[in-house]
Amino acid sequence: MPHSSLWNPNYLKAWSANFMLYFSFMVVTPLFPLYLNEVFGATKDETGMVLSGYALTALLIRPFSGFFVNSFSRKAVLLVCYGLFALFFGGYLVAGSLLSFCIIRTLHGAPMGATTVANSTVAIDVLPSSRRAEGIGYYGLSNNLGTAIAPTIGMLIYQWTANYDLIFLISFITASIGFIINSSLHLKPKRPNDQSPKRPISLDRFLLLKGWPEALCMVGYSFSYGVVSTYIAIYAKQELGITTGTGLFFTLLCIGLISSRLIGARGLRKGRIIKNAAHGVIISFFGYLLFAALHNAWGFYGAAFIVGLGNGHMFPAFQTMFINLAPSSQRGTANSTLYTAWETGVGLGIIIGGIVAEYFSYGTAFWIAWLGNVAGVIFFFAYARQHFLQHRLR
Repeated sequence: MPHSSLWNPNYLKAWSANFMLYFSFMVVTPLFPLYLNEVFGATKDETGMVLSGYALTALLIRPFSGFFVNSFSRKAVLLVCYGLFALFFGGYLVAGSLLSFCIIRTLHGAPMGATTVANSTVAIDVLPSSRRAEGIGYYGLSNNLGTAIAPTIGMLIYQWTANYDLIFLISFITASIGFIINSSLHLKPKRPNDQSPKRPISLDRFLLLKGWPEALCMVGYSFSYGVVSTYIAIYAKQELGITTGTGLFFTLLCIGLISSRLIGARGLRKGRIIKNAAHGVIISFFGYLLFAALHNAWGFYGAAFIVGLGNGHMFPAFQTMFINLAPSSQRGTANSTLYTAWETGVGLGIIIGGIVAEYFSYGTAFWIAWLGNVAGVIFFFAYARQHFLQHRLR
């Protein structure tokens, strides 16, 4: 493998498999509230509780997945987790009740949480160190493309066929393709000096304790995203009368994400981590404000693009911050801490958003989402930014 090459074969495989992972996950996720309401008659707060189960198990598994990625063969851990992730899509095809669906969805969070940590750690491993920050930025494009393209395709299939089973089958097939891609990875075995030093089991082997301020910021940002991304389809249909525009929402989100990722990658390559993060959180702040304040097509679609711009700057910058706070032996732990924080916020957003929508309105839920984002922005500028500058290792 040419050490100076960013787009080397292993990185391309990890990138492609990550795209398949997020595509398979997001092709069904925005449709779940509609599915639960139409098939099982679930209320808004029931929907929130059922869909938050995956976030809970993803949250619980991620600290352990970081430990396993650091301690065992990364390819073996990745393939086991990815294989289980693909298999669980078959469970949606046989779920015959709200309870059985809840159990399957909740269990599905564990391999999802572990796979994202394992796959991103492998991708970072195969990057040349001189281009690592840039590579992290481009790696996120695979998330963004999958997150944007998949809901559009899912909504189109739903509109054409109203066949949820077909969508579940597509998820299973694309996840299986990702598993096959990862099975062809050629990773070097860990050298003795790559191994974590022998030391007692402690909390810091599961979570990067040094990164707690950055993690709190991520909880605030992902709380907002959890509310909006989960309830966007049912909100658009029931309150705005937009039945065919959810796919366009995610497409605009993707355009914003890709644009800012491509621009931000240059800044990360030049070491402008804090600057990228600051730009991202401020832009997202205004995006969520627009979404909460304007309940019409202008607010709906305009917010999608602005939030995409912000998140595309913010997420790779924060991931680089976590990586730079940790020694190389804790790279998996740094990644798992980032995703643990993200999933915590998403889970809280799904639960609280569903409860608020049930007893008040979706509009109120989106204002609550914006307030969560406000808290993250304030804490970043008041404390987390300076904390990173004082404690980073590189």
